[in-house]
Amino acid sequence: MLFERDAELALVGGALRAATAGESALILLRGPLGIGRSALLQRLPGLVTGSDARVLRANAAPMEQDFAFGVVRQLFDSLLAGTPEEAREHWMTERAGFAKLVFADDAMPPAEAHDVAQSEAVLHGLCTLLANVGEETPLLLLVDDLQWADVPSLRWFAYLARRLQGLRVVVVCTLRDGDPRAQHALVREVADAATRVLTPAPLSVEATKEVILGHFGEAADEEFAGACHESSTGNPLFLNSMLFSLVATGCRPEAAQAQQLRTQRPSKLRERVESGLRNQPRPVRDLAAAIATFGEQGDPELIARLAGLDAIGFAGALRSLHQLGLLATEQEPRFFHRVVQDAVESSMTVVERERLHDSAAALLYRFGAPAEQVAAQLMAVTVSRQPWSVVVLRAAADTALRRGAPDTAARYLRRALLDSSTEGEDRARLLIDLATAERGFDPAACERHVSQAVPLLTTPRDRAAAVLRIAPTVLGAPPASMIDLIGQVATDLGSADTVDGSAREIALRLEARLRHAGHEDPAELASSSERLRGLGDSPPMRSGAERELIVVLLHAATISARRPAAELASLANRILEREPATPSHVHTALPLLVLTLIAADSVQGISSWLSIERQARRQHVTVADALVHVEHSLVLTARGRLPEARDQAERAMQLVDADWHEVSACATVSLAAVALELRDIELSKRIVSGVGRRRSENLSLTAVSQILESAIDAHQGQWVSALDGLLTVGRLLEASGWRNSSLYPWRPWAISLHQRLGDHASALALAEEEHAWAESWGAASAVGRALRLQGWLHGGERGVELLRDAVGTLRGSANDLELARALVLLGRRLGESAEAAAALREGAELATACGASWLVERARPGTAGKPGTAPAPKATLTRTERRVAELAGTGLTNAEIADRLGVSSRAVEKHLTNSYRKLGVAGRAGLAGAISADVPDAS
Repeated sequence: MLFERDAELALVGGALRAATAGESALILLRGPLGIGRSALLQRLPGLVTGSDARVLRANAAPMEQDFAFGVVRQLFDSLLAGTPEEAREHWMTERAGFAKLVFADDAMPPAEAHDVAQSEAVLHGLCTLLANVGEETPLLLLVDDLQWADVPSLRWFAYLARRLQGLRVVVVCTLRDGDPRAQHALVREVADAATRVLTPAPLSVEATKEVILGHFGEAADEEFAGACHESSTGNPLFLNSMLFSLVATGCRPEAAQAQQLRTQRPSKLRERVESGLRNQPRPVRDLAAAIATFGEQGDPELIARLAGLDAIGFAGALRSLHQLGLLATEQEPRFFHRVVQDAVESSMTVVERERLHDSAAALLYRFGAPAEQVAAQLMAVTVSRQPWSVVVLRAAADTALRRGAPDTAARYLRRALLDSSTEGEDRARLLIDLATAERGFDPAACERHVSQAVPLLTTPRDRAAAVLRIAPTVLGAPPASMIDLIGQVATDLGSADTVDGSAREIALRLEARLRHAGHEDPAELASSSERLRGLGDSPPMRSGAERELIVVLLHAATISARRPAAELASLANRILEREPATPSHVHTALPLLVLTLIAADSVQGISSWLSIERQARRQHVTVADALVHVEHSLVLTARGRLPEARDQAERAMQLVDADWHEVSACATVSLAAVALELRDIELSKRIVSGVGRRRSENLSLTAVSQILESAIDAHQGQWVSALDGLLTVGRLLEASGWRNSSLYPWRPWAISLHQRLGDHASALALAEEEHAWAESWGAASAVGRALRLQGWLHGGERGVELLRDAVGTLRGSANDLELARALVLLGRRLGESAEAAAALREGAELATACGASWLVERARPGTAGKPGTAPAPKATLTRTERRVAELAGTGLTNAEIADRLGVSSRAVEKHLTNSYRKLGVAGRAGLAGAISADVPDAS
């Protein structure tokens, strides 16, 4: 594909027509690597089509420079190739007997070739032979890569260039700029004799589009075409190489692929560039190596020093690289494409690369460059010879941390460990710094490096401070080995009552970590609640350590519901007033404060606090970022803002890696809370499937997974198994001391299922239990929900009164979705009155704002039941009857059902008969449809 070369083709065509009248020409095609000189030369034979002109071709190559008259022989071999044998022999003997020397089958010794080339008779004879042929027909001589021609051939070309007049010959030679052989005296003599010099220009954007069309068979997007032109700078070789690679990967020329295009570094292109550099003189190769070593940050003076060049040598080598087409500009030592740097690096040995990078680091250090620039060079060296390398790498890591790049900081510190001693406190400090950086994106590595550092530290205080670099868990307990380590350093340091100053701060934080590690143990929860009570109504909050301990104690009192919500919310908000909203809070116990405030229905303060914290964040794609999204999701869910909550939870899920179990569990719990409120069964299935065997990692994950599974079972009409799962998880939570139904709402779902199964007494008893708990807890959302559930179960005025109380209570809650539920249920219960219409209208508006489409549907007129009665179950089967019906609906035989339930086949038949009668179906075929229903809901 040859584009935008019409002017060059026209000029050669015109010269060929002029040659017919005896006006010869020498045309030189020159330019950098890849500009398309050879491609243009290959197109020129098409110009003689339909004419009597003949084309003679030759290609010079570096490996054939010792083959005397090799290029000349190629030309005349192509001339004689189409000539009858008798005529060829006549030419060789009669017209040019001397040519036997030139065209001998055996290569001529260099000394003899030099003598022959110096012979005026030989050079003249060759020209005469060419002139004789030209008398019969015009000739087009094409010579590719003249700079690599052998010396005898070059001498003949120089001789011919001065004697072209009247020969009816057009000579077209290509010459690669920047090649050292282009400066050979004979090459320059031929170039100087050229009647016309053509330099093909880079392709335009429009031509680039045509090339793309030829490769892909479809037009390119503007952004993709622009990226192609920008990346290749219009160089056909670079452009085609990149496009070949993209086509091979199945990409299309779309805007979405523009970034992938910019990162293309085709291996074949690298080899071409490397081959071109290999023939360059040492100063040019040294300069290229220096530029590659410094990369984009190179200063011309430092690059020249690294290459060992003075000002004149630097300017000359820079000019050569630009002529080769490898630099972005003539004055700037910067490669125009990353593949050029790849080629330069490939041409160096490992030892050479490391020596250059180490020397570059020393130059940068000597000239006062920023630590990260020096560190970038040290990162490319296995072991540095510089005594200051560890100091620089630590300084660079500190800078990276301050700008919010913990992964970069960790790379610097891992490299520093290679240059440090294998033991001692200096190495321990490096390990601790590394752990501090890693806790933002790799908690497991953080724990491992702290464990390695602790034995190297000599004082209990330092060992304890090192352990605190590990961020505490939010859900679940840390590994047993880590708990043992925390306990050991806490014992060595002593309790907060026995130490003072900074040691006391450390002791308080260690206590907080140890207490939170036991938050799934009811005895530890009780102990923590007593510890909080012992601190009085105004516990000390002056220091960050005191606040962190109180946060843990508040969390324990929250999940165990041992203190009123208002009291805990007051303390939590006092902490927020004193705690700065900074990104580092995720590395402390402060995220637990979110759970306390959510359960207490007091999220206004934490919403503002998290908004300020978000504005201060600079990190990306880390565990810390995921935790922040989890916090936002939970708060939004507590306010009933489900679409926004889902968005935050999904972002958290995208950020966490499968190996980050604890943070991944947090993200899963937050998304599960959204799925439950949205009644999104497909999302629930995806979450349950993703949790898999991980559900046993911690109690939170176990609870939400089981509640989701029960919601799925209920949606599929398997109410018995759904209720069994909820009651099981309820017993598990109660046994662990987790009595707060605001965080894990198993009771509301179980109440609905009891009622659906016709067990009104059990539903009412559980609803009263929920209400008693909610009143003792005191949060508006919990009390309002409990009242709504009771109102749903009670008929008549009692039910309406409870629902009105629920609405009134929930107007003081932050949870708009819970208020919408109560309003819709009240409106449905009131029938056709104006109060009912107003309640339904307000409920629908709130449900729409919350993104609860299922609730909006319930608020539509005409969907309400009879006023004054609780909704009757669709099928009042007993628990056993429903279980048998469910199994029969799946296709099991009576015998298989009896075997699974451990009863007789006669009993199964009896239960099925009762089920057919109650459900009003004729047989098994109608069972599945009769027992299936929407997810039960009290609204």
